[in-house]
Amino acid sequence: MRYLQHMIRVETTTATSDPEPSVIWFGSRRVEVRTVSDRWYGATQRWWKVDTDEGSYVLRCDEQAGTWELAAVVGR
Repeated sequence: MRYLQHMIRVETTTATSDPEPSVIWFGSRRVEVRTVSDRWYGATQRWWKVDTDEGSYVLRCDEQAGTWELAAVVGR
């Protein structure tokens, strides 16, 4: 697992009670989230492990700042 801190853009869905990542934008490249396989909650941040056709990623959202980061590339 590689740990990263890259700003990304994330679209969310409200299919559940809490918004969850549905699309990740790496610059102009759009990657759809197939499933959310895990999630963690902190006082001011939330993390999601998501699976895509390109592999799995850990995303982090700073709820106070409203920013998203690519926290880790887990792999295929």
